[in-house]
Amino acid sequence: MEDVVKFIFGISGNVIALFLFLSPVPTFWRIIKRRSTEDFSGVPYNMTLLNCLLSAWYGLPFVSPNNILVSTINGAGAAIEVVYVVIFLVFASTQRTRLRMLGLASAVAAVFAAVALVSMLALHHGQGRKLMCGLAATVCSICMYASPLSIMRLVVKTKSVEYMPFLLSLAVFLCGTSWFVYGLLGRDPFVAIPNGCGSFLGAVQLVLYAIYRNSGGKAGAGGAGKQQAGDDVEMASDAKSSKKVADDVGKEDRLV
Repeated sequence: MEDVVKFIFGISGNVIALFLFLSPVPTFWRIIKRRSTEDFSGVPYNMTLLNCLLSAWYGLPFVSPNNILVSTINGAGAAIEVVYVVIFLVFASTQRTRLRMLGLASAVAAVFAAVALVSMLALHHGQGRKLMCGLAATVCSICMYASPLSIMRLVVKTKSVEYMPFLLSLAVFLCGTSWFVYGLLGRDPFVAIPNGCGSFLGAVQLVLYAIYRNSGGKAGAGGAGKQQAGDDVEMASDAKSSKKVADDVGKEDRLV
């Protein structure tokens, strides 16, 4: 019975996480139409790609038995993030932005390759391999879940939820909770701990939304534009303010 419940939570986590991965689609559709990345930041997509790669590797049977559902969704997420990174490279607004994005993508590939090679060639004992890969995936996942702290700080400061969409906050909470329960049932701290953090931070976002949703505060000087799912930031009249919002909100993309 416990295995059945674990499987159900794993499937629900896959579905909700897929929604989170696809949430930046409006942003990239805009980039393609305008043929420019404008002031959007490409850092969150590289970080999410690294998180997906490490988590997918950790879920493979020869690293962590009975965690194939972790690999399926993170493998799909890695493929989606690769598409985002390629689009960002193709439509980079400046040569400097393109080189920076290429450097980040190369660093992601190098880190993942190092973890994968060391785990396969240097760690022949299954428990040691699981420990190393699990720690790497956990650290990266916690960093991803912690990235919305800047937006939460902005909500408290401005008393406005303009840049923290309710549905996205709810999805983060549900996704973190699903994988947290999955990790508990599987007695896997490398799944339970980071997603427990994600569930908690998602719950805090929902509490903030409940407190400030009717406050009428303004989130940016000069009247910044509205936030789309994930990080679809409409450009404000003040370019400097717009860039700050885009960089902050772009970090909303996360995964398991």
